[in-house]
Amino acid sequence: MDLFEKAAEADFGQRAPLAERMRPATLEEFVGQEHLTAPGKLLRKAIEDDRVPSLIFWGPPGTGKTTLAKVIAKATGAEFMALSAVLAGVKEIREAVAKAEERWKTHRKRTLLFVDEIHRFNKSQQDALLPHVEKGTVTLLGATTENPSFEVNAALLSRCRVLTLRGLEEDELRTVVKRALTDPRGFGGNVALDDDALALLSQTAAGDARRALTGLEVAAQNAGVHVTRAHVEEALQQRTLLYDKGGEEHYNVVSAFIKSMRGSDPDAAIYWMTRMLEAGEEPRFVLRRMVIFASEDVGNADPTALQVAVNALHAFELMGMPEGTLPMTQAVTYLAMAPKSNAVITAYAAAREAVTQHGAMPVPMHLRNAPTKLMKGLGYGGGYQYPHDFEGNYVVEQYLPEGLRGERFYRPSKNGAEAKISERLNQILAARKQTEPGENG
Repeated sequence: MDLFEKAAEADFGQRAPLAERMRPATLEEFVGQEHLTAPGKLLRKAIEDDRVPSLIFWGPPGTGKTTLAKVIAKATGAEFMALSAVLAGVKEIREAVAKAEERWKTHRKRTLLFVDEIHRFNKSQQDALLPHVEKGTVTLLGATTENPSFEVNAALLSRCRVLTLRGLEEDELRTVVKRALTDPRGFGGNVALDDDALALLSQTAAGDARRALTGLEVAAQNAGVHVTRAHVEEALQQRTLLYDKGGEEHYNVVSAFIKSMRGSDPDAAIYWMTRMLEAGEEPRFVLRRMVIFASEDVGNADPTALQVAVNALHAFELMGMPEGTLPMTQAVTYLAMAPKSNAVITAYAAAREAVTQHGAMPVPMHLRNAPTKLMKGLGYGGGYQYPHDFEGNYVVEQYLPEGLRGERFYRPSKNGAEAKISERLNQILAARKQTEPGENG
């Protein structure tokens, strides 16, 4: 490379987007993903031992998949080659492999082949990679936002380790943005950012470091040396809603969301959910509240509600934003319209009170495990009646400790499927009342 080419490259580097200029070059600079990169963790140890296997990085955009691949190549002294699965085909794969083989023969230098959006490779393209990954001609580093179990064929997947990356937390995004303000690759201390502008960037980035840095760059271009919240709002083309994630309004909106579902108002529930998402709330927080609600406020009145909420969480993990709002909306409308019962939470509270008040009461002898002759001789398990030996797979039996017999913890409502549960439970309780406490113990 002559002096002119070097100068052109340096000029291009300065013109590169802020997110590209701020790309970490070492693990020490890397922010987030401590479950992979912290000392003693699998990836860190593999890099330090120079024994990096073929890997597939699975995670949302802007979480460091490409960066990790480049860091690994630099740390291990391997050659880094990149392909985009959107643009490359079998021809490009074969050319990359041929170069890797030649490099090894000539320089004894390994090649890390990075394939971005590997889920977009079809079966024949993945099959073209397979023998070279198996032989170790290249170490494959794939990146995908889609579940590899569905998008990568089993043969290739079995030869790779899948590492899951998570969206960055707000404090991690703050670290990324602050570094860009002071680092010579970024603004070198020449741009000031108000605290509320920093908070807005880290909230609305939704775990995506690239999105946070792009927002900062656009805001700084418009603002000059002093970036305010208004500049960030303009850069993001998003009016900030009143919603302080750490303050009172956060809890007010969450409360309104839950109470709207509890009150069977799907329109209000959708509105409050949308308020949270559009203000930058982490979607997984909203989904976790729905999962809790499905047990706390619906319970056995509609057992399917918990499945719907959990499936919405899983679907979001597969889809991400913005498509993830679809299963979220489906779930919130289902939960709002489901029959309601708080019998689950009240049952646990009542049982916990009994445990706290009475302590560790002895297990009735007929319910105890009897794995040895000695224990059987002491009466362990004696008199236990196996329900499946009786008609209807039920037998009148006492299962609570002696001092708690007759106590009621679970009181099913008359709503939805719980009405049938209530009817059956009442029949069982009536039959049990006819037996004297302790008769079977």
